[in-house]
Amino acid sequence: MNVPEMLAAPLFAMRDFLELGGDVLLLVAAVSFVMWGLMFERALYLFGGHRVRVRAALAAWEARSERRSWHARRVREELVSRVAVALQSRLQLIRTLVMLCPLLGLLGTVTGMIEVFETLAVHGGGNARAMAAGVSKATVPTMAGMVVALSGLFISSWLQRRAELERTRLAEHLTMDH
Repeated sequence: MNVPEMLAAPLFAMRDFLELGGDVLLLVAAVSFVMWGLMFERALYLFGGHRVRVRAALAAWEARSERRSWHARRVREELVSRVAVALQSRLQLIRTLVMLCPLLGLLGTVTGMIEVFETLAVHGGGNARAMAAGVSKATVPTMAGMVVALSGLFISSWLQRRAELERTRLAEHLTMDH
């Protein structure tokens, strides 16, 4: 088997899976790609851009000659807040997309069942093949929506915990003089 044939087999399998699940499965796939792209971006930020922001905040704090007053506390809170806002960026959108996936799966269930009922209305119970196509369009998007949501839930929870941990670490490093 040559390389193009090896690459074509997974593409054909994916095409067959998308046909089996119907149009709603395409929507689940699109939401999945956006969600995973955002999660990947947040992970890259945590291990790259975030460190630059933390160093800048620490440098700004260390450059202050006075770190005791009420004003110094407000400056410290602002530095921590700016870093925290950057950490939280897109996390709410990711959580929303995670919650949207099972709902899209449910939409697939409803549209698949409508197809089954249409088949029953037109052909009666005698066309098992047409009914099976509707049942697959009812179950495959539901399964796909749940799988995408569960995997996204784990990663988004990790990103949320990590963002909170990083915010706390920065707050601990910006010490007030007594």
